[in-house]
Amino acid sequence: MRTFLKWAGRALLALVLAAVVIGLWKREEIARLWAVNTLFDEARIVANFSNMDRAFLTVPVPRGSGATTDLPYGPEAVLPEGVNDWARERALTSLLVMKDGAIVHEEYFLGTTAEDRRISWSLAKSYLSALFGVLVAEGAIASLDDPVTAYAPKLKGTAYDGASIRNVLNMASGVTFDEDYLDYNSDINRMGRVVALGGELDDFAAGLTETFAKPGAVWQYVSIDTHVIGMVIRGATGRTVPDLLSEKIMAPLGMEREAYYITDGTGVAFVLGGLNITTRDYSRFGLMVAQNGQYGGRQVVPAAWIEESTAASAPTQPGRIGYGYQWWIPVGAEAGEVLGRGIYGQYLYIDRARDVVIVVTAADRGFRGAGVNEGNIDMMRAIARGL
Repeated sequence: MRTFLKWAGRALLALVLAAVVIGLWKREEIARLWAVNTLFDEARIVANFSNMDRAFLTVPVPRGSGATTDLPYGPEAVLPEGVNDWARERALTSLLVMKDGAIVHEEYFLGTTAEDRRISWSLAKSYLSALFGVLVAEGAIASLDDPVTAYAPKLKGTAYDGASIRNVLNMASGVTFDEDYLDYNSDINRMGRVVALGGELDDFAAGLTETFAKPGAVWQYVSIDTHVIGMVIRGATGRTVPDLLSEKIMAPLGMEREAYYITDGTGVAFVLGGLNITTRDYSRFGLMVAQNGQYGGRQVVPAAWIEESTAASAPTQPGRIGYGYQWWIPVGAEAGEVLGRGIYGQYLYIDRARDVVIVVTAADRGFRGAGVNEGNIDMMRAIARGL
């Protein structure tokens, strides 16, 4: 009996030690998974969106060695009635308005500050579009009508086999992908858990095998399409997106703070929504686009690409919001009106004709409500047209 108890005690001790070792080994993965599952909790969402580097693997996007470019301040704008109520109802964390290249309104809410690097979510897609335009102009990508598999051979035999770069830029790949953020088992949420647990997004994309339409035939917002654009960039250049974005876009803009991307377990940037940038630095990018790709006397992105990428070229339904190469074109848009947009209320609204740029960051848990996006666009239009 004594021998048995001694053996059982040793076995129990071994199990406890094994559990401790496994717990320590998986501690970071467990912490990241917990972070994903509580990311949008009401009590945590505002702080989480300013501190994504506490919960996820990240990689810097260096600002370069140049001086910070000046953002002058103009006379304070008189904003439309209802802006304060809108900011409160939509849980805004910042609102910055530029007119004729000068800041005419800048405000931070819910305890955030100008130093916070706020998560972009899908606003990051528009940054990738700008980078892609530079690489096309430099000859790294021969044609938008090339198949994505020419640059990302890992996608041969997958749902992306047969899709062109243009199809994917337009969100018209035809790939089956469930984008329901409120469904725990949706593809978008499964992808989030891949990131949290240190998996590989390239493998996730290559694991998609079903299509619902021929490439180019139907528009359907599929966030993994943007990751595929990132795969094309990496395949075409042999470089990482953070390095290229730093060199081609961020350094010429003279950012105030270094940006960073969330990454997967192999260090690949979460290009479809993982950029983290300050509000004023978002405005620098918006100003560059509003100025047809120019910034600080330099043509950062070709003007022809700005024009082409922000046109409503995707096969969206008539009378519905338009889409270009990772940019949104509002219903009834006037010439030069375009926006980048991310979940939970992130916006970069640009009205080139009026030389207006509006940055909105938020932690709006009701962002999917009926009419919310339309109401946000109406408010930004009202601000722009009232200046």
